[in-house]
Amino acid sequence: MTHSHNDISHLLTKHGLAPRRAFGQNFLVDPNTVRKIARLANVGPDDFVLEIGAGLGSLTLALAETGATIVAVEIDNGVVAVLREVVKDLPNVEVLHIDAMNLDWRPLVARSPKWHVIANLPYNVATPLVADLLDGAPAVDHMLVMVQKEVAERFVAKPRTPAYGAVSVKIAYWAEAFIAADVPATVFLPKPNVSSAMVDIRRRPTPAVENVDPQKLFALVRTGFGQRRKMLRRCLSNMVTPVQFAAAGVSPESRAEELDVAAWGRLCIASQEA
Repeated sequence: MTHSHNDISHLLTKHGLAPRRAFGQNFLVDPNTVRKIARLANVGPDDFVLEIGAGLGSLTLALAETGATIVAVEIDNGVVAVLREVVKDLPNVEVLHIDAMNLDWRPLVARSPKWHVIANLPYNVATPLVADLLDGAPAVDHMLVMVQKEVAERFVAKPRTPAYGAVSVKIAYWAEAFIAADVPATVFLPKPNVSSAMVDIRRRPTPAVENVDPQKLFALVRTGFGQRRKMLRRCLSNMVTPVQFAAAGVSPESRAEELDVAAWGRLCIASQEA
């Protein structure tokens, strides 16, 4: 059970609503796509799912059919009222009216040692939200997020590719990620001007680099990518000495995009040594 294009149009008209650009609202209106996402999520009765940006409940309904416990988060006042009406008879769905960027994850995820995050994320919140969950919510073991194709490519990018950046390193440090499916613009109402993709992000049992302070690592990475066209000896001149570059086995003539997460880890460790 999920919403069709006609269902979404009817709900919007009935309640005097319209998609809000400020919230990046593009409602899923294709049942086949929704069911595919639910299959890719691979959740069942023993799983806990946090759905961010639940909207009018298209994906919520499909996820609820798996038997998983669903916590659906929605920021929009008008939309959340309709969402509550849509799921009122589903005992395994709880709706939270809150901005996910301001949500205190700790008491929420304390309900289970492992959580899945399933989300259709607008461009302006996708990267900070995924980064915050990886950094601060270790109980989030798995994410399946729909983002703009450009953002998806950054999430999974490898060194020496144009899309590779600071967020690529952060995700590689905490998790393994891959593009699970492309999503055309035609499955949304309104139809966006860009294509989207589903990114599957699975937290590693241990980070990719051991014995490193992640905050110091990511500060180093951000500085390096802040001037990505410059050699590291220049953009990291106040953070890493020539001796420390040598100790890390990293050429000071390298640029940020050339280093994989292991090399960044070695550089961070060396930079802390006298």
